[in-house]
Amino acid sequence: MTLREQMQEREKATLSALACLSSRSRGRARPEEECAIRTPFQRDIDRIVYSKAFRRLKHKTQVFLQPEGDHYRTRMTHTLEVARIARTMARALRLNEDLTEAIALGHDLGHTPFGHAGERLLDEVMPGGFAHYRQSVRVVERLEKGGVGLNLTWEVQNGIACHTKGTPAATLEGQLVRLADHIAYINHDIEDALRGGIIYPMDIPLEVSNVLGFTHSARISALVTDAIQASQGQPAIRQSQEVGEAMLSLKDFMFQNVYTNPIAKGEEGKAQDMLRRLFEYYQENPDRLPEDFQSIRIEEGIDRAVCDYVAGMTDPFAVERFKELFIPKGWTVL
Repeated sequence: MTLREQMQEREKATLSALACLSSRSRGRARPEEECAIRTPFQRDIDRIVYSKAFRRLKHKTQVFLQPEGDHYRTRMTHTLEVARIARTMARALRLNEDLTEAIALGHDLGHTPFGHAGERLLDEVMPGGFAHYRQSVRVVERLEKGGVGLNLTWEVQNGIACHTKGTPAATLEGQLVRLADHIAYINHDIEDALRGGIIYPMDIPLEVSNVLGFTHSARISALVTDAIQASQGQPAIRQSQEVGEAMLSLKDFMFQNVYTNPIAKGEEGKAQDMLRRLFEYYQENPDRLPEDFQSIRIEEGIDRAVCDYVAGMTDPFAVERFKELFIPKGWTVL
């Protein structure tokens, strides 16, 4: 037996009957010869981590636009935190950790520069709308590796597509990543908002803290432990009513006090104006799009090519492009 086959036999012997076994994957859109060492889901992890889109996450906004300080989250650190929370829960529930990790690492590959402000802008200007979870699927299906995509397994792509809202993922691993995403962003956004002086510890509703705890680690531990206990042996990932309601209350608190706070979000309008100008410029000058996007322009239209290019930009790259195109350069005497 190959190492891969040995690992797949261990999956059958040790994982829950509700887990998704790599040996029973629905496979890839383009069939490939199996790796002798890695399972299909392990290969997907590697393909995501080595992708250009994954590397760009380190320069994309999570909540605070280009914060002055080294300790605020970026889209990359958010992704890593989601992966850790999700794997912890997957291990406790005896689900497939490799599938869970692949979905978690790939779930935000299609996110825009400047966080959800950028997403809202592209949803406004792109005919047919825009959503980062759909763009994440497009990244792995079409945009990576010179236009051929990463050819991930069906289960990983399904988990990425369903990580935000709508129909739950077909696997418990995918459903688990959706919950881990919410647990991660609510709690690390609280920590960043506290660090930035946007909120203070006493602002967090007491009725929420009485259920989830009064510290960052206590809240995450309470949410993770509750999900594990509520989901044991169940055909879906669940939360208890008390903890689920506390989490919703905490989310409402964040929307009212952080996600719409003029101090934290005061620059978002400028970021959106900048992305709008970039989108319109490349619509009018599609020949200026990089070579990688010219085939998309021909096959799927200018708007699609422009959207893919702008959505893939990092925050600093978008700023530099804007400066290059719209800010006059000083004249230098040689």
